[in-house]
Amino acid sequence: MENHSEVVARLRTVFRAGVTIPQEFRLAQLRALLALMEDNEALIVDALNKDLGKPKFEAVLSEIEIVRNDICFAINNLKTWLMPEYVGTNLATKFDDCSIRRTPFGVVLIIGAWNYPLQLILLPLVGAIAAGNCAVLKPSEISQATEQLLANLIPKYLSKECYVVTCGGAEDTKKLLENKFDHIFYTGSQAVARSILRAAADHLTPVTLELGGKCPCLIYGSMDIKITAKRVVWSKYFNCGQSCVAPDYLLCTAETRDALLPAIREALEEFYGPDPQKCQDVGRIVTDKHWNHVMGLLEKSKGRVVIGGESAREEKYIAPTVVVDVDGSDSLMQEEIFGPVLPIITLETVEEAIDFVNARDNQAPLALYAFSDTQKVLSQVFDNTRSGGFCSNDGIVHMTLPTLPFGGVGASGMGCYHGWWSYDTFSHKRACVFRGFGLERVGAFRYPPYSDSNLSWLRWATTTKKSSCSVM
Repeated sequence: MENHSEVVARLRTVFRAGVTIPQEFRLAQLRALLALMEDNEALIVDALNKDLGKPKFEAVLSEIEIVRNDICFAINNLKTWLMPEYVGTNLATKFDDCSIRRTPFGVVLIIGAWNYPLQLILLPLVGAIAAGNCAVLKPSEISQATEQLLANLIPKYLSKECYVVTCGGAEDTKKLLENKFDHIFYTGSQAVARSILRAAADHLTPVTLELGGKCPCLIYGSMDIKITAKRVVWSKYFNCGQSCVAPDYLLCTAETRDALLPAIREALEEFYGPDPQKCQDVGRIVTDKHWNHVMGLLEKSKGRVVIGGESAREEKYIAPTVVVDVDGSDSLMQEEIFGPVLPIITLETVEEAIDFVNARDNQAPLALYAFSDTQKVLSQVFDNTRSGGFCSNDGIVHMTLPTLPFGGVGASGMGCYHGWWSYDTFSHKRACVFRGFGLERVGAFRYPPYSDSNLSWLRWATTTKKSSCSVM
């Protein structure tokens, strides 16, 4: 059996032989990946249910369809993506072919996370294939059923020469990172991201980091309370709250909170019935360790549980829970909750809420949500905060579009992907000037012996016009 260094060396040899470069090869692999998704839907749904208790509806929506759509988008647009991007020229380069050519990095490493264990491996892989790279895939060992499914299916559908799945725990990942990769794409926690960066630094390897962050949800001004409650409940408790883009806490006035709570109760009962524990549409926490962590945060909280709070360790179940009377120092506000617990903090003005979000700069959110019928409120929140993504009057939906980049800012990540952005992430932007041997009389002005007149001409020929800020 090959060790990590042998695998990487083999893939590098294949890449240098140009196997992954032709457009037809890339399209063939993308079509094979699409076939993997379509042929094995039942197996995928079953694995996700074993790992997370994920209902079929959520599995299809967030793991299967999002990947299928991205693959189809890449197949439909690859020919255009591969075309040179021509740039403006000045007088000195007017007759040259000046463009950006996107070329593959080489051998890339994709490390996935357990909360969306299929999506977070295969979505980056779409970009890696489209860009012409070889790839090593490292699924999360925490979601064991999906990890094994990927290890079994990838070699059956994709080129074994170019794409390899490696399994194992933290120590295996640490050894894997000792090898030189040409790009590393990591999805997971901020703590592990630091070790990824340190390992990448040894080889000066570029990285893309898709991390978490406490995503705030500001609710101010007038709005439809019932619709707001339904959308907050759906986006918060989808995947049992184990989403990096789930609303992590609400900010609103006391009056809005009091109107929202009965609407949240109503939405929860409408969605999950009077006993969510018996509902097949309610997922489970991934492991005992993660269940203990979420329950520990809830037990330490000084807030008051007003909805939910029930739990069952043997099932890794935690009821959809809402906690009020929470402030910024509470245990629930110190880190991403990553579970079905929603704290509500009351601040009386949108300005106070914006200041609260901005004061938590070390927790720059991956997404920020604002609910209001008032455009002035939405614009005020957008203009005065920063986040990886922004969505008004709903949650999560911004990440479903392959035409939008998905990524964090600050502590919530660096770089982005989805659709064209995945292709761009896994491509080197190569600056190219294709020049012939003509016009040497003009080019000769740059040669010694230097003169003021030649310098004057060259400055004129290469300078951007100040009036329009456009090149000649």
